Amino acid sequence: MQFRQQALAKLQSPEELDLPVRLARPQGWLALGVTVVVMAAASVWAVTGSVTSTVSAPAILTHGQGSYLLQSPVAGQVTAVLARQGERLPANAPVLKVRTSQGDSVVRTVAAGRVTALAATIGQIIQTGTNVAAVEKAAHASDPLYATVYVPAENAAAIPAHASVDLTVSSVPTQRYGVLHGHVKSVDRTAQSAQSIAAFLGDSQLGEQFTKKGRPVAVLVALDTSSGTKSGYQWSSADGPPYKLDSMTLASGSIRLADQRPVDWLLP
Repeated sequence: MQFRQQALAKLQSPEELDLPVRLARPQGWLALGVTVVVMAAASVWAVTGSVTSTVSAPAILTHGQGSYLLQSPVAGQVTAVLARQGERLPANAPVLKVRTSQGDSVVRTVAAGRVTALAATIGQIIQTGTNVAAVEKAAHASDPLYATVYVPAENAAAIPAHASVDLTVSSVPTQRYGVLHGHVKSVDRTAQSAQSIAAFLGDSQLGEQFTKKGRPVAVLVALDTSSGTKSGYQWSSADGPPYKLDSMTLASGSIRLADQRPVDWLLP
């Protein structure tokens, strides 16, 4: 009965049209304003901004033309080793002397370069086609180094021309000397097999190592040069390491991919 009387009294009372209506508290207006600003900024960024991403992959420092495996053209017993590991030899230079059933034969280099490995010793019996040495195709000590980064094939299309690359070199303490800078020179669009990598590097073990997760794509990286460092190349630190870099040194490369528009991956 009491509620009924209150309802009737409410109906009989005049409309309170002269009283102000409070739509929101000041705190609510502030929150609404912040939300609108944030949404507007996000919309502008989605249209005009970009997202930077990188891909990391194993790498190795080499000279531009790579290496080759020197194979013996004859079968017999090695009687003399005529070259030393690390020695630079011209084309057709003697490397081994082999005694065959027809007499002594000399195994010679195919192209000029530096002997990076010798796999034959005096007294060893070798067969035709046996790998006896690995020779890097660098005739002069001043030939520049490059880095070859073996990138997963699915990332190759996203690598732009002249993309910046940071290389963490295994023989250089990163915390002290930083990373080595470079830029993409070329991208080989053909997936590399273990055999093709071994042929280029002159090392079958590296061919197996770089293809453990599938057949990668070879990205050739030109190292940024600097006259102010001992190594002759540009580092994230001021001076870099106080020594020269050696070829066939393992590294890890981080390549900057093409910038992507946020709207491309935000929208389904």
